[in-house]
Amino acid sequence: MTSPIKPTASSRQPAVAGMFYPADPAELQREIRHYLSGAPAAPAAAPLPKVLIVPHAGYVYSGLVAASAYARLVPLAGRIRRVVLLGPVHCVPVRGLAVPSVARFETPLGAVEIDREAIGRLAGLLQVVTSDRAHAQEHSLEVQLPFLQQVLGRFALVPLAVGEASAAEVAEVLARLWGGEETLVVVSSDLSHYLPYTAACAADRATVNAMLALESTLDPTQACGAAPVNGLLAFARRRRLRPELLDLRNSGDTAGDRGRVVGYAALALYEADAPATTGTEDASTSAEERGPTLLAHARAAIARRLGLAAVAAPHASFLDEPGATFVTLKIERELRGCIGSLAPHRPLGEDVRANALAAAFDDPRFPPLALGEFASLEVEVSVLSPPTPIVASTSEADALRSCVRASTA
Repeated sequence: MTSPIKPTASSRQPAVAGMFYPADPAELQREIRHYLSGAPAAPAAAPLPKVLIVPHAGYVYSGLVAASAYARLVPLAGRIRRVVLLGPVHCVPVRGLAVPSVARFETPLGAVEIDREAIGRLAGLLQVVTSDRAHAQEHSLEVQLPFLQQVLGRFALVPLAVGEASAAEVAEVLARLWGGEETLVVVSSDLSHYLPYTAACAADRATVNAMLALESTLDPTQACGAAPVNGLLAFARRRRLRPELLDLRNSGDTAGDRGRVVGYAALALYEADAPATTGTEDASTSAEERGPTLLAHARAAIARRLGLAAVAAPHASFLDEPGATFVTLKIERELRGCIGSLAPHRPLGEDVRANALAAAFDDPRFPPLALGEFASLEVEVSVLSPPTPIVASTSEADALRSCVRASTA
């Protein structure tokens, strides 16, 4: 997209009204009020959220969970003037993030105007495309609008249908749209799909633990909106946002049987009281000082994937800088997995967590790591320095010194 988009059609019409939620305006308002009235009250003097993560199933299944997040917005009516809404595509393949060309989105509760000025800020980003087809039948965004209309009243919308996109690509879009207190970010995602009830509860709890730790390594089996969620979590780490779990349940708890369920979670993320650090305090941090932090992130990522209650790994600003790592796993000194990056292509913290998970569960030479193996797992993290030419006189020892190694048992 090389210039601000001009609307070429008037509006997007509702695609799932009468299926995912009532098509009759009065009935729809009654249903939303019912869900909001059942939401837990926010604690006194609770902070106001900057971001919500909400499910997008039919209201009968996920409405109560979504309402636990939307109820937090009631004090923001009249203050929020823009909503940046991201959700995964289900019907049309998309490379990147798709914006519409229409001027408004219609719902049974009325029209929501598209914020063309905000979309114009995305000009020049190669991962942003224009596609009305991607939005025409997409329910992940549509089902959020009646809730937003009910609690916020009038606002402008920036709808982003997210397809194949990296966390860094999504985070770059969020950086241009973040704004101040006038802007709310909403990310739409369900969790696991069609697992038996007990297995779903364990899987979804592990996924939520990763989200609460701002781990941007989710895959679509954990959350159908993994792409937008990962991008949000990566950006949230940089902004020092504080996440809070508001509700976690599945369709077996709401309106379905427990043989095959879909998981739902609602989270709020809050801006930190202190401004984000610039990263300069880490300029002189030695490899010995960085090593324990990198190892903690690697082990915590693996623990959460196994469903263990991992201790939150400490954050440091050097983790937000681009970096390339190799993660090696051993058990009783025998190799158990090794995966890495040859060049920096994402933040260092994200890279070490992703490679730790890949080494544990996706190394084709080994079966996925089992829960019983974790206690004896040895983790090594290697951080690669920028590549430099190796001249003929360079010794093996000199080459080995080009990467920083930290290890622990």
